[in-house]
Amino acid sequence: MKTRDTGTRSTAEAQRRRILGHAVRVFAQGGYRATPVADVAAAAEVSTAYVFRLFDGKLGLFVDAVDDCYDQVAAAMLAGAGRTSSTNPEDKLAAMTDAYIELVSDRDLIALQVHATSACDVPEIRDAVRRGLAKTTETVAKASGADTDAVQRFIAYGQLCHLIVQADLFDIDSTWARTLSHGIRHL
Repeated sequence: MKTRDTGTRSTAEAQRRRILGHAVRVFAQGGYRATPVADVAAAAEVSTAYVFRLFDGKLGLFVDAVDDCYDQVAAAMLAGAGRTSSTNPEDKLAAMTDAYIELVSDRDLIALQVHATSACDVPEIRDAVRRGLAKTTETVAKASGADTDAVQRFIAYGQLCHLIVQADLFDIDSTWARTLSHGIRHL
């Protein structure tokens, strides 16, 4: 099969990766329940039948997109920790914060995480969110060397950042919004 991007024969795994990239973006816009697989297929410029051939239905596609999202987050945390030569856990966490800010500057990953969390009543999605949180938490803990309390604060701070960015609190000139967004930076 020829692809538009490379003009070379594509493997099924390469197509899966490409479709997942589109799935993250499309599901980030509409969430699990409101997004038909046809929308993902259209964005990826493939047939819906081809998406079903590569993924285990809509649920499988969404779960794989959530897993991919958290894989990207964990990889960014690891890369961020590697950007500093310091062995101080606080410096490692600061470098991870910078890497995360870079990663989520387009907001699709944040939006997908929010949609996944809102669909945790679906056991497979809940399991994907749990896997993602586990992977992220374990990566942050290991790569930073920070203690449990510092890792918990780091993850909690990240969740607050999600809320602030999704609700565009930076643009609200009010004491409550300034209180929540105080000291928080985002691209």
